[in-house]
Amino acid sequence: MTRKELEKILEDVRSGQKSVEAAADDLKYFPYSDLGFAKIDTQREIRTGFPEIIYCAGKSVEHVEKIFLAMAEKQNNIFGTRATEEMYRGVLKIIPDAVWYPEARIISVRRKETEMPETYIGIITAGTSDIPVAEEAAVTAELLGNHVARIFDVGVAGIHRLVDRLPEIRNFRVVIVIAGMEGALASVVGGLVDKPVIAVPTSVGYGANFGGISALLAMLTSCSSGVTVVNIDNGFGAGFSASMINHMK
Repeated sequence: MTRKELEKILEDVRSGQKSVEAAADDLKYFPYSDLGFAKIDTQREIRTGFPEIIYCAGKSVEHVEKIFLAMAEKQNNIFGTRATEEMYRGVLKIIPDAVWYPEARIISVRRKETEMPETYIGIITAGTSDIPVAEEAAVTAELLGNHVARIFDVGVAGIHRLVDRLPEIRNFRVVIVIAGMEGALASVVGGLVDKPVIAVPTSVGYGANFGGISALLAMLTSCSSGVTVVNIDNGFGAGFSASMINHMK
């Protein structure tokens, strides 16, 4: 439920178009729906502008199905991250219009349109091995109501590839930079643009990359101003943060 939807219920009660009992039925699962194994935060869209997002990893297929069904009944836009194809098949049986983004590992159900700013979020990767994390960021941002531009495989080993795209990159409202190995791309981009840069270290790299630790530390110690860092492989967190920035008036 959005703030506007809540205000409409209250206005209808005040004007006599809706009874108190009917309004109570509309709000009976406010502020959360208790499924026993999970408590769905139905207030979250009012507080943060976005409905609760389901982290599917570690959940059973049955639990994912029940959470999606409960949220769909309330006409929410829904998406679940770190999902498996088995989870998607389960959701699809009960919600036929569910959509699967295999590279991003996201399941989505759309029930209402989202306000979309005209500005773009740019998503840049150092290499093609970083694309799965980039797709998680890109699909997250798109589902939250943003235009997204993808610029892949422009890492510092061939920096001329990045330079060729700079005019486009400088027009983005916010830039997500995704890199493994030594994570240098975030500092380079941060030194070339006047927009917020969200850096995502990935676990891509050889042994001394330590599963993304090297890239994480390099990004955290970047000498470029305006670079902020999310956790290793956290494309979702970057996409969500970029969306919040892009929706600011």
